[in-house]
Amino acid sequence: MGNSHILVGASTNPLQPVVRHISISDLYYALARGYDDFAAFPSHAVFLCGIYPVVGILMIGLALGNALWLLPLAVPIAAGFALVGPVAAIGLYELSRRREAGLDSSPSHAFDVLHSPSLGAIIALSVLLMAIYLIWLVVAYALYIVIFGYSAPASIEQFITEWLTTPRGWTLIIVRWGIGFWFAALVLSISAISFPLLLDRDVGAAVAMHTSLRVMAANPLPMALWGLIVAALLVIGSIPFFVGLTVVMPVLGHATWHLYRRTVNADRNPHPDYQPREHPRRSAADFPVALLPTHWWVKSDIGQNG
Repeated sequence: MGNSHILVGASTNPLQPVVRHISISDLYYALARGYDDFAAFPSHAVFLCGIYPVVGILMIGLALGNALWLLPLAVPIAAGFALVGPVAAIGLYELSRRREAGLDSSPSHAFDVLHSPSLGAIIALSVLLMAIYLIWLVVAYALYIVIFGYSAPASIEQFITEWLTTPRGWTLIIVRWGIGFWFAALVLSISAISFPLLLDRDVGAAVAMHTSLRVMAANPLPMALWGLIVAALLVIGSIPFFVGLTVVMPVLGHATWHLYRRTVNADRNPHPDYQPREHPRRSAADFPVALLPTHWWVKSDIGQNG
């Protein structure tokens, strides 16, 4: 039953969300609303996405500093971040959801995702995207071996020279970007609106991915343009040592929530707001009895009953 819930949600015969047709103007609308959300609470949006550039710098530093045989993976590691971007933006979707609903959108609510009824499905979809990311890295390194052989680069300078100025290097770039395009298209197809849908409704991972595929099929040109916009903004944000991603990622994350709203009809019975269980405050006079769980329950019952 647990696995069934993760795949299809609470209902054993889930209703398929109604997909809309959109135009290019809807993309502009989503980006404008995304920027508006970012402007409304930029401090914690940057905080949430600060880990994104930091991890990128650390991972490339690892590839450059510790082992030259990892050097060929530096670019695939950075480029492949687009494959797990939807996972990094989950907290931003939640903040936009709450702001739209007129709920408190303070920074701590970004972590309310941990209390979502769809948490199992969100984790399952996140694991799938991480698996695709790892497969991309394996394929990217295999291509390097096929073209350059098993020998590690002698130095960073030699690697950059061969990569940018030789026919083998150009072949590697062209083939990698060609294959990377299909990885990116796959991830966009199954996750374009999957995470926002899971935050909004308890439909399960399978239904969320199927709905995302239906959105892509109903709107091939606008969604293809959306993918290009996302890719272009991520590249622009990555150029200055990933620092630009602290702005690009929040805007895209918030915009994705609003794109979801444009592509899928609103549910007549949306998720009830989910909140962590609050424990009653305890004073120092309660110690050490306060360490006993039964004490908390008694205090809670007294508080509820007056």
